[in-house]
Parts: sequence; C-alpha cells; structure tokens
Amino acid sequence: MTIQDAELGVKDTGNTEDSMLPLDGGDIHVSQDGPRTAPALALIHGFATSTHSWDPLVPLLTEKYRVIRIDLLGHGRSAKPAGGGYELPRQASRVGAALDQLGVERALIVGHSTGGSVATAVAEQRPDLVCALVLINTGPRLDAFIAPQLAIDPAQWPNLTDDQLRAAMDSAFSRAGYQIPQQLIDDVRGMPFHAFAAAMQASTAYLEQRPLPERLAVLGTPLLVLFGADDRRWRPSSAAEYLAVPGAKVEMLSGVGHSPMLEDPPQTAVPLLAFTAMHTAT
Repeated sequence: MTIQDAELGVKDTGNTEDSMLPLDGGDIHVSQDGPRTAPALALIHGFATSTHSWDPLVPLLTEKYRVIRIDLLGHGRSAKPAGGGYELPRQASRVGAALDQLGVERALIVGHSTGGSVATAVAEQRPDLVCALVLINTGPRLDAFIAPQLAIDPAQWPNLTDDQLRAAMDSAFSRAGYQIPQQLIDDVRGMPFHAFAAAMQASTAYLEQRPLPERLAVLGTPLLVLFGADDRRWRPSSAAEYLAVPGAKVEMLSGVGHSPMLEDPPQTAVPLLAFTAMHTAT
C-alpha cells in the first residue's frame, strides 16, 4: 500500500482495496482491483445497487486493467445525505473528482443502466478524462422504459421483506425466478428512502432534459453499447437509437436481460475487452 493510499483511507481486503474519499456531499466509497500502473476502467453501477453489482465481472478484467468501482452518493458504502446532491451532473462531478484523487488522468468509463447516464454526464463534463464509454443496458430515452412503475409507500420502506424487494427487482433480470443475490437485496435495504427517491427522480430528470444519443452525438467520444436482448426494463430495440452517435457500436447479448454482467459475465466481458483494447493505452 502506498503513502497516497494511506492518506485516502485505503483498506486492503485481499485483492480489493477500498477507499473512502471526502468529496462534495459526503464520503464516497471506491474499490480498486488490478495493477495500479495498468490502464484505468471506471465502473459505475445502476440505480439502487452498488460496487457489488460488478463482482462477477471484475475478475475477468483485472489481468490487464486497473478496475475502479465507485459507489454513487446514496448507494453502497457512500454517504446518504438527506439534503440533496443526487442530481446526475453532481454525481458525475464526484466520479471525476474521485478519479482525480486517485491520480487517474485518462479512463474508460463503463456504466450500467442509470450508471450509463452518469457516465455520459462525466464525458460531457470531463472530455479530458474520458477516453471512451461503454453503456450496458442504459435506456436512451424515457419512453423506452417498459417495466411497471414502482409505487412504494415511504412509511412501509423500512419494513419491506426480502421477498417484496426481490419482486420489485425481478425485472432487472431476464427471467422470472432468477436467484437474485442477497447482496443486491442488502444494497437496496441499505438505502434510506430519501436517497432511493432522490436517485430515481434524478435519473428521470436527466433523461427528460435530453435523450442520451443526442448528448453523446456531439461529444465525439468512442462508444460501445451492450444490451441484453431479453431486457424487461428497457425496450431492447431502443438500443439501435445509439447508432445515431457517429462511430458508435451496438451489440446485443443473447439470453440475458437488464443485468448481463451478473447473468452472464463471460459473454459480457468479450465485447467489453475487445473495445477496451482498442481505446486504452497499454
């Protein structure tokens, strides 16, 4: 562990090093795996999940890359303030600031679902930092959303059972009855209702302001879009809208739904690694 790591509050937990970074809005939790001198991949989780949503994929990436996972404000082990700060541009600003603190000058940003919207906002704010983008099952616009809207009574939030949370999360996977990992249930339960609601509203507001393909088309950032062909949250055919971005590549992943990095990590890793090899310095 380096002196800089100690200053950042790094905890070495085997192959993964965990840091708590003091940033705008509160401390942000970061996990790092892989060689520190390798090209950086920053992974941004989706709504109501955490760095753990990448656990099955990370071992497939760390041979050649420094893999950095960030818990967004309100999620995982990061701060969950009641006073706001969940807007996606502010989340993106923290991602950039976290990478700055870690000494990362250029990174390929990978975002899942809402994390892809955050990744887009990072590219908008920090073209100096982002060398390329990978969006995994990130809906391009609001009208592509096909899952039932969640209606949760704040008074019931603390008392929701694991079975109720699993039912609410079911559409995040390709088939009914998928065994949702307990860690994902714990991640949702670990969010206070104010953070859950504010994060959901922030994601909606960002897409209402401007669809992602329109945002990305003017950036010139290399783009790969991966989409589970059986997604039950976002209309799979909507992935084709990203082809409006000059040079964008869209790949459909068979037999998986909204969370391919959990449902089939090897299938997800193949196009991801091919793309990263083209757009990161070795």
